[in-house]
Amino acid sequence: MGEVRLPVAGAARSTVRSRRGAAIAVWYLRAVAFVNFLSAVWVSFGQDLRRHNQHDFFTPYMLTAGFASGFFTLFLAITMRRRKRAAWILNFVLCGLFLLLFVLVMFFPEIREHAQNWVSLVLTAGFFGALLAGRREFYAKGDRSNPPLAAVVAVGGLLVTSLLAAFLVTVTNHATGPSTFPERWRYGVMRLITLATDEDRFPGIATPGWVDVVINVMSTLLLVAVLFAAFRSRRAVDPLTEEDEDRLRALLGRHGDRDSLGYFATRREKSVVWSPSAKAAIAYRVVGGVSLASGDPIGDPEAWPGAIDPWLAEAREHGWIPAVMGASEEAGTIYARHGLDALELGDEAIVETAEFTLDGRAMRTVRQAFNRVKRAGYQVRIRRHEEILAAEMDALVRKADDWRDGATERGFSMALGRLGDPRDGRCVMLECTDERGELRALLSFVPWGPEGLSLDLMRRDRDAENGLMEFMVIELLQRAREIGIIQVSLNFAMFRSVFERGSKLGAGPVLRLWRSLLSFFSRWWQIESLYRANAKYRPIWEPRFMLFEKSADLLRIGLAAGRAEGFLEAPGLPKWLHRRHLEGRR
Repeated sequence: MGEVRLPVAGAARSTVRSRRGAAIAVWYLRAVAFVNFLSAVWVSFGQDLRRHNQHDFFTPYMLTAGFASGFFTLFLAITMRRRKRAAWILNFVLCGLFLLLFVLVMFFPEIREHAQNWVSLVLTAGFFGALLAGRREFYAKGDRSNPPLAAVVAVGGLLVTSLLAAFLVTVTNHATGPSTFPERWRYGVMRLITLATDEDRFPGIATPGWVDVVINVMSTLLLVAVLFAAFRSRRAVDPLTEEDEDRLRALLGRHGDRDSLGYFATRREKSVVWSPSAKAAIAYRVVGGVSLASGDPIGDPEAWPGAIDPWLAEAREHGWIPAVMGASEEAGTIYARHGLDALELGDEAIVETAEFTLDGRAMRTVRQAFNRVKRAGYQVRIRRHEEILAAEMDALVRKADDWRDGATERGFSMALGRLGDPRDGRCVMLECTDERGELRALLSFVPWGPEGLSLDLMRRDRDAENGLMEFMVIELLQRAREIGIIQVSLNFAMFRSVFERGSKLGAGPVLRLWRSLLSFFSRWWQIESLYRANAKYRPIWEPRFMLFEKSADLLRIGLAAGRAEGFLEAPGLPKWLHRRHLEGRR
């Protein structure tokens, strides 16, 4: 079972003084990063700043002109804002050494007589004091594999970039004197490490300016890669075990009818945090430093706060951003009591099977489309997964893979991602065949309590009759009594209220503009078409919310959700540098 974690000790001892110290340290690094970037693009300012960091002058901690120093300082500011303990240690050691050096050189009269040096000393000492005062605020742990990973990236990256630099120097060298490959390689290494070289040491090497720029860019990229590897957040704490899955299924057996998304908590890529009483749990996945939960907590609502507290504490412990996608209004209210803010994402379409009918003028278009497909000879077979033989299920899975749109299996919050798994026997499969008996489409639903279903997977042959999916859904709604179903959850319609209210008489200019913008993006992401496709069944619309702590994190949460759902692919390190590979070698 997933371990129950108490709030982080450092966060529990937080004081006004420590919070102010941490804030001052972060803002100091932000200001220095801004000045470094400004000096890189403003040539005269950058030259003046460099003159104030030569001979008898020195500038405050981290204040050096250039893009490389700007990126480095900005990265430290970001990691400090995320309360990374490793970033605090790095700044504490570096700033402490700089401060000690500055204090020692101030004993020289030619250094002490410049007022600028006193200002630099005071600012550096102030930053060091802010680090000491705010030390309790930097409690977020990194991954144990980060140091060896950073070492591998640094050594391997330096070798590769130095060889590339040597190759560039070789093919562009226009000096008249002789030079050997070791000299050209050493020139490239010095340029990578120091961003400058002593030309007197390399009389046989003369390269165009753009070569030095390319080598410096490679140096900056290498530095960013090393820092990223050194400060990456831990991806997960406890993967979902078989015991966790059994206990989740037991909770779903008792409380599964509360949330139509509950069954998706059993996705095996997720981790789980339990309440102390084990009567509630939150399943989540860490993506890009975001601890992403979906739907409502599983189990007894009275025990939900007992699961939310350790989930939030775990996120703070590892520097993750906590977020929830697709929570109901009831769960959103409870999350809000724990400091999270809510943003309405859209509405879930729920159809009560006893109330559904094709009769009436409003259903005329749907009724005609249904009858057209039925007259074409299409038929639907409805079965529980446990009723399908293994060989048949394998054939259905292959068909579903063949019909999949793209190479990536999409879904996280409202998709199971494991069609045909033996443990999902209570799921329901709809198979649609044409007049020749050939399979043309599949629908799969997961259980929603004992008498409900929630849509999981939709796949169809692109050459089949239009309206096939609607035909299958209507067949399910009309024949739901055969399998004891009284309610069905269909697709999620993002920003449904915008489309509905924005088209009505009296809609304001802001609402109309928002609707037009969403309609434009619907050309690629099917935002409006999903709403229209669900609205034809005249469903009950249940609002769903996204929960978050800070508005500044919304972009990062959106990117993490896009990656989790399979719509975005993030560039990553080569497989031989992955964390699991390094851990396996230790």
